[in-house]
Amino acid sequence: MTTPLPFDAYNSLSDAECEARIRAARHQLGKEVVLLCHHYQRADVYQHADLTGDSLKLSRLAAQADSPYIVFCGVHFMAEVADILSRPEQTAILPDLAAGCSMADMANLAKVERCWRELGEVLDVEREFTPVTYINSAADLKAFCGAHGGIVCTSSNAGSIARWAFAQRPKILFFPDQHLGRWTGHNLGIPLEDMQVWDPDLECGGLTPAQIEKAKILLWKGHCSVHQMFQKRHIDAFRARYPDGIVIAHPECNFEVCAASDHVGSTEFIVKTIKAAPPGTRWLVGTELNLVDRLAREMLPQNKIVQFMATTICMCSTMQRIDPQHLAWTLENLVAGQVVNPIVVPPHEAELAKRALDRMLAIS
Repeated sequence: MTTPLPFDAYNSLSDAECEARIRAARHQLGKEVVLLCHHYQRADVYQHADLTGDSLKLSRLAAQADSPYIVFCGVHFMAEVADILSRPEQTAILPDLAAGCSMADMANLAKVERCWRELGEVLDVEREFTPVTYINSAADLKAFCGAHGGIVCTSSNAGSIARWAFAQRPKILFFPDQHLGRWTGHNLGIPLEDMQVWDPDLECGGLTPAQIEKAKILLWKGHCSVHQMFQKRHIDAFRARYPDGIVIAHPECNFEVCAASDHVGSTEFIVKTIKAAPPGTRWLVGTELNLVDRLAREMLPQNKIVQFMATTICMCSTMQRIDPQHLAWTLENLVAGQVVNPIVVPPHEAELAKRALDRMLAIS
């Protein structure tokens, strides 16, 4: 067995040098590798993608991939999904193991299990609650849902998943993103007062037994730091200046932003909606900067103006960790017969997580 190429040698390479080496390595590897990129991925990596999309689309693509190596340019939970849904002989790879997700880190298995126990002290939790985890979560939380009759959702399918969950049991425990959960419940006609926030750092989530019994949805106290940058005042200022402008936001934004927007949906929905719009339209977009910048460039020939919603720059800093240097290092190691940063979910955990993911894919 050869020794893996050390990453230190790649730190000093320019992006241009990396680009040439990435293209050369991809040519040598051919169909041995498929490169998946999330919409939020930085442009100098995104340009090399074989397949792109949001979390739901990439989940499907990972399950359908034929290549023995799936290099996921995204964050850790995405590579875990690729490992869970791919065949045993395939290997999922994350070019930088530090590419995590701050939202996913806001809910861990110990806290969710404690929540489940505390809910069980108030009511029959297995009969009353369907656990629903956003795909932006660790594999062990997806496994928790698989073990307790629950399911995974994405921002694309949260509504249909919630309807399925309510058909199983009268209440939902939704984690880790409170904002997606709240907007989903609102769209199903659930009053805001019937959706309570569960604070995992407080005893019994900071809620009384009466609040738990009344709630239709318990929303985990978690959020996306990028999408919290967007505020209703940004929309108000845009509408004052451009009365005919159109506002579109991701459902990870806070409720006030979603309520003030003309359209709310996943990254895939945002891309498709703006691309399908008439020429000459102007858009204010509330989602990650790399996606908005890419759309702005692509839409210019159609005289569509695409603007970023926030007045300060905010991008997914953990997604940014997948850079040309890490991608070149990953691919050249594969050329040399070495796998670096394989993502392997333990078999029992993967089996339970796949149960929850399969339920989602069947409904979607």
